[in-house]
Amino acid sequence: MTNDPNRGVQYTLVVIKPDGLKKSLTGNILTKLAEARLHIVGTKVLRVTRELAEAHYQHLKDKPFFKDLVDYIQGKPYGKEYERVMAIVYEGPGAIQRVRQIAGATNPEEADPVSVRGAYGRITTKGVFENVIHASSDPTDAEREIKLWFQPHELIGEIYPTKKVQQPAQEITAWA
Repeated sequence: MTNDPNRGVQYTLVVIKPDGLKKSLTGNILTKLAEARLHIVGTKVLRVTRELAEAHYQHLKDKPFFKDLVDYIQGKPYGKEYERVMAIVYEGPGAIQRVRQIAGATNPEEADPVSVRGAYGRITTKGVFENVIHASSDPTDAEREIKLWFQPHELIGEIYPTKKVQQPAQEITAWA
């Protein structure tokens, strides 16, 4: 399957941000997202590196709030315990628009009160939108974001073309 809007099946990235985890909203958010009747093809909980955060928000790098945004997605304002996010890839017809409707407007004050952002988001005194969730905006962004956040082997099925590459021997941490 491809992220071809003409075929109807799309893939989209959802990130439950650190403020969503801190407020124990994961279950509530997943329940709301289940209304879209999409399939989860990948999920993980991870710490967001500065490199990943900067790459994810590259389109905002010239904005004065960029540093605060990078710190926010890394969970820095919430302490070490909340320096993590949950990333999810959904698949289904019209997935991007369906998820974005459930997520609500980026600005929590403009979001429908029954949307995720309208119900659980806020704007900090620094002006950062703590909007609890990220949702891809279009098929191009979805593909770029999914490839940033996930490796092909972390997803169920081959959603984008892949290739085999030789990796030099590397040290990994394994269970003892």
